[in-house]
Amino acid sequence: MEQHVLVIFPHPDDETFGCGGTIAQFTQTGVPVTYVCATLGQMGRNMGKPFFATRESLPNIREAELEEACQALGIQRLIKLGLRDKTIEFEDPELLSARIEQILQEVRPSLVLTHYPGYAVHPDHNALGEVTILAISRLPVQERPMVYVHAFARDCQNRLGPPDIINDISALSEKKLAAIRAHRSQSQVFFPRIANGQTKKPSSKNSLSHMLERESFWTYHFS
Repeated sequence: MEQHVLVIFPHPDDETFGCGGTIAQFTQTGVPVTYVCATLGQMGRNMGKPFFATRESLPNIREAELEEACQALGIQRLIKLGLRDKTIEFEDPELLSARIEQILQEVRPSLVLTHYPGYAVHPDHNALGEVTILAISRLPVQERPMVYVHAFARDCQNRLGPPDIINDISALSEKKLAAIRAHRSQSQVFFPRIANGQTKKPSSKNSLSHMLERESFWTYHFS
């Protein structure tokens, strides 16, 4: 059983879509989870459907959605780094990795969930995953937590091989769905499908039904 899980992602909703079921599994069994969210997703393209956000109001709306989703998943602590959306790749990696290392020293997690650098599509995903791995690599080997990395680039399985962790989260699907609903500005496109029962239909690995059944990770191996 894990002692403490630290989740490190750049945007509100990354924790939900990528590993919400896995987080809920941990919290349901009493494992504390801390989430480090780097930005408020203020440059996100989705403003709700129909629109209920503007570019000016979106950061506050997404912050409130994030806090609601964390509550749905049972996340006990939320740390907001206050970085600007779509700019993490331009942050000083030494300074940012030092901030993350400080959090690692404070939380002392047994497991970290983050994005696999280079295989997570969005520049923010890749940049934050890279500095997170850098921060962990600077810990003494005996103090390093296990690291599960989330990857979803089109060619990731061809280059990395199949994920070594395929987590059945179907028993926690309602908790994950509640968190997806909480991120309503980003997820309203799914709501008609939910209402029509389409989440139960088998479909592609990128479908909502797939996201409510399983989550996949690779174990990161430090050289």
